[in-house]
Amino acid sequence: MSRMGDVLAGFHAAWEFESDSVLIRYERGIRTPKLFQALRERRVPLSAVQGVSLTPGKRGTVVLRAELRPGADPLLEAAAGQLKEHSDPYRLVLPAEREVLAEYYADELRAGLDADTGPCERFLVTAPEVPLRFKAYDAKASFDGSQVNFRWFWTGASSAKWKAGDQSFAVEDLSGVEWRSPELFEGHLRLLTGGPQPAQADQDPAAVVFGLGYGPVHESLPFAAAVLAAVRGKGPVAAVSAVPRRDPADIADRIRHLGELHRAGLVTDEEFSVKKAELLAEL
Repeated sequence: MSRMGDVLAGFHAAWEFESDSVLIRYERGIRTPKLFQALRERRVPLSAVQGVSLTPGKRGTVVLRAELRPGADPLLEAAAGQLKEHSDPYRLVLPAEREVLAEYYADELRAGLDADTGPCERFLVTAPEVPLRFKAYDAKASFDGSQVNFRWFWTGASSAKWKAGDQSFAVEDLSGVEWRSPELFEGHLRLLTGGPQPAQADQDPAAVVFGLGYGPVHESLPFAAAVLAAVRGKGPVAAVSAVPRRDPADIADRIRHLGELHRAGLVTDEEFSVKKAELLAEL
C-alpha cells in the first residue's frame, strides 16, 4: 500500500491513502453534489472494498472508483442502487492528464485488498452521525440514534396519518428501512415494523412521503442509512425516555386542525373525541 498520508485530489473530493483504509474528504464548493457535502468525509477500510477500476470519463477526465462489498456501507445499502452516477460517493473524477498517477494508486489499492470479496456480515463503513432530521412532504422526521419520530404537517399528511397521530419508533422495534429516492415517482422513507403495513406510503403511519423539494437525497438518504445501521446493530437497548410535553400553542393548533377534519367528515365523532383527549393529555 502507498505511503501513509499520500493524497490524490480530484474534482469534488480527495482520497487520502493509509495502511488499512482510504479517507475520502469531500469539498464544499457550489458545484459539489449536495450529498457529498452532507457526508463531509468517509473512511473506507480496505476490508470493505472488493474491487477498483479506472475508466475514461466525460470531457477529458478519468474516473477512479472503489467498488464496495455488498453490506459494507449502510449508505449504499439504503440507496439500493438508486443513486445516480454523479452522486456515487466512491467515484473520484480526475483530469485525464493524471491518469498515470491514478493508475498507480489503483494498483496500490488492488494490492492491499483482502481475498474475501463476498457480502459483509456487518457494516464496515461508519453510518452518518446523528442527530439527523429532514422535512418530507407530509411530516418532519427526526432520529436521535435510538428513536425515530414523525410529526405530521397539516398540509401534506393524509387523514389516515392524522388519525394515527404523530409517531415514535424505537430502534429495537424495527426490522429495516425502505428508501425510495425523491428523484423517482412515489419517493418515500418507510420504517419496516415486521408486521403488515399499507401498500401506499401516504396511508402508512410508519412512512413519510417525498415531493418536489421535500426529502432531498442529501438529507433523507443519510437519515435512512443511520436508521438502518442502528437497526442492524441493535442489541438490548434501554427504554426510551418519555416524549417531552408539547408547546400548548402547538396543541391548540392541532386540535383546531382536528376540528376541521371532523367538520369535513374525515374523522368520526368518536375519533375526534379520542384524539382530542390524547392531545389534551400532552399538555
